[in-house]
Amino acid sequence: MLVIRRDLVDAMVAHARRDHPDEACGVIAGPEGSDRPERLIEMINAERSPTFYRFDSAEQLKVWREMDANDEEPVVIYHSHTSTEAYPSRTDVSYASEPNAHYVLVSTRDPKTHELRSYRILDGEVTEEPVEVVESYMFAHTGTDEVPDRD
Repeated sequence: MLVIRRDLVDAMVAHARRDHPDEACGVIAGPEGSDRPERLIEMINAERSPTFYRFDSAEQLKVWREMDANDEEPVVIYHSHTSTEAYPSRTDVSYASEPNAHYVLVSTRDPKTHELRSYRILDGEVTEEPVEVVESYMFAHTGTDEVPDRD
């Protein structure tokens, strides 16, 4: 299950709408091993295409080095589909190289609403997972920031 703050979802959707009709793409970094998305990093779609995305290799290297320096990892890798449902294409699956990442797709095919879905992609196998949007991680089901009982 992907547990993600509403502000991060809103930022992904806003990025997808801004880049429409081209696909938008980016990463949400989080502390290594936490599975908690924290810092959204909008990236450039090097293809500038309505049907395909690819991170710019120089930008990707810079972002990954920055995450390493901050003891972060890519918790979410996201991109948009501009005219199809939020489901990974064969190309998306072939490019999925982060085994621990949640692959989030945002469909902007409907100008009034969006569709957001999350997947795990491992060795070419796509598995959809539930998404829980929370206001704060403080009381989410992750248990990472739970307030201890005061007995």
